[in-house]
Amino acid sequence: MKQLAENRKAYFNYEILGKFQAGLVLTGPEVKSVRLGRMQIAGSFCRFQGEELFLSGVTIPPYQPKNTKPNYDPARPRKLLLQKKELNYLFGKVKERGLTLLPLKVYTTNAGKIKIEIALAKGRKKWDKREAIRKREIAREIRQSL
Repeated sequence: MKQLAENRKAYFNYEILGKFQAGLVLTGPEVKSVRLGRMQIAGSFCRFQGEELFLSGVTIPPYQPKNTKPNYDPARPRKLLLQKKELNYLFGKVKERGLTLLPLKVYTTNAGKIKIEIALAKGRKKWDKREAIRKREIAREIRQSL
């Protein structure tokens, strides 16, 4: 399992409540570009359109810039593949509590498929972030002293 992209800020800005694994609908050149590690998921989010879940705010640059289709959009929304039961659960949680769906990391499976790990998250307040920084600094000082 090779990790291709990660959203590190999500762990700092949000409290992760649950994680889900989803498939991505990509075109051939997009797959090649993602496997080279060119996908950028920082600042992206998931949104429902009808009964389907889409990943927005993700940028996948063209695999060969000089050999791309003229209508290629690197920032287009990409469909996520989840089971119907999971989609219904996530739809209810997002509507009911005002939670957010965020991508955490993109990776390949042993079978060569590209998967994305999304998280059901709740935004942290400013004082929560300060507390997280304080805990991280204390842990760092303890490790250095040992």
